[in-house]
Amino acid sequence: MGKLNDPQIRAWIQAGERFEGKADGGGLYLRFRPADKVPSWRFRYSIGGAPRVLHLGSYGELSLADARRSAKDLKAKVTLGHDVAGEKAERVKVARERIEAGRNAATVSKLADEYFERMILGKWKHPNIVRARIEKDIRPEIGALALADVKPRHIDALLQKIVRRGAPTMANDVLRWLRRMFDYAIRRHMMESNPAAAFVLEDAGGKEAARDRALTRDELKAFLAAMREAKGFSVENALAVKLLLLLAVRKMELLAAKWEEFDLDGALWNLPGERTKTGEPIAIPLPAAAVEWLGELKRLAGGSEWVFPARKLQTRQVPHVCESTIGVALAKVKHGLEPFTVHDFRRTARTHLAALGVPDHVAERVLNHKLKGVTGVYNRHDYLAERRAALEGWAALLCELDQGAGGKVVPIMERKHA
Repeated sequence: MGKLNDPQIRAWIQAGERFEGKADGGGLYLRFRPADKVPSWRFRYSIGGAPRVLHLGSYGELSLADARRSAKDLKAKVTLGHDVAGEKAERVKVARERIEAGRNAATVSKLADEYFERMILGKWKHPNIVRARIEKDIRPEIGALALADVKPRHIDALLQKIVRRGAPTMANDVLRWLRRMFDYAIRRHMMESNPAAAFVLEDAGGKEAARDRALTRDELKAFLAAMREAKGFSVENALAVKLLLLLAVRKMELLAAKWEEFDLDGALWNLPGERTKTGEPIAIPLPAAAVEWLGELKRLAGGSEWVFPARKLQTRQVPHVCESTIGVALAKVKHGLEPFTVHDFRRTARTHLAALGVPDHVAERVLNHKLKGVTGVYNRHDYLAERRAALEGWAALLCELDQGAGGKVVPIMERKHA
C-alpha cells in the first residue's frame, strides 16, 4: 500500500505547504513547488544506471488511485527495458513535427500566391486578370488542397463548375493557368506530376470560335435604355460601359487607369505602353462627352488616384475594380438582346466607325491596332486629329441613341459639308 493518502494531500494544498517530493512508493512522487498552483505527479526510475523522471500530470487531473495505476504500468515497462520518458518525448516530438508539417504543407493557395508573385507580378501586362482567376475560381474550389493531394478529378470538377455557370471561355483560361502553375511547381520540386496535364480545351470550355458579335444601332438604343432602368446598376458601371463603347479601348486599359494618365483640360488620355497590348503608348483623343463622363467619375472617385477605385473594403491585391466587375454588373441589365460580351464593344465601335465613313487606317488606329504591311512599317503618322474627328462623330451618334433618337447615320464627311 502506498505512503500517501487523499486527506493528507488536500491538507497540504489547503495549508499551502510546498515540497520537492513526497514518495508514495514504486517510483511515484508528488511534487508541490512554490510556483505550482496544484501538486503534480512524477514517476522516477533508472535506465542503464541513469536517473530519469517522467511527468504524469497534476493532482487535479490525475487522482491518487490513477497515478498509482500509471506508475505500476510504467514500472513494468521499465523492467522490460523501456525508457518511458524518452519514448514519450519522441512521441511528442513526432506529433509536433506532424502539426508543423501540416501548417507548412504546400497547398494550391500557397502555390498560386508564389506563382503570381514570381511569374506574373511585374512581368505580365494585366496581372489582375490572373489574380481574378485565382481568387474567383481556383482558390475557393481547390485552394485548401495539399499539392500532393490534387488529382485530375479535382481539376475536372473545377472546370465543369465554371462551364455550368455559362463561362466556357473562363474555363479554358483557368485550365491554361492551372497547367502553368503546376508546371512551375514541378520545376520548383514541389510536385512530381501535373494533375492538369491530360486536359485539353474540349475538357473545359471547348475550342473558342472567333467572335463576330457587334451591336446594331437599334440594339445599342435598347441596351442603353435598359442600362438606365436596371436596378442595382451603379453610375460608375454605366459610365464605364459608355466609355468602353465610345473609346473602343480594352477593358482593363480603362478599369486599371490612373488619373495621372488623363489631361481633361487638353481632352487627351495618355495611355502608357506598359498597359497596352501592343506595348506602345498612345494618346487617345477624348470627345466632349468622354471628358464630361470622366469628370463625373473623378467626383465619384473621392480623391482616389484610380479612375475606378476598388469599391469593397476587402483584401485585394489590386486597388482598382477587378476584371470581372463590368461583366457581373451587365448581368443585371435585362436588355432582351442576343448575348454579347464587354469585348464585343470594340467590334461594335469599329463597325459604327466604318458606317460613319471613317477610313480603315484611322479606325484601326482608334482601336490601337498596328497598321499592316508597308503602311505600318513606313507610315509613322498617328492620325491624332483624324482619330479625334472620328471619335467625336461616334460620340454624337452614341449620345443620340442614348437619348432615344435613331435617325439615319450621316457619314462624318457629309456632316462636315452640311
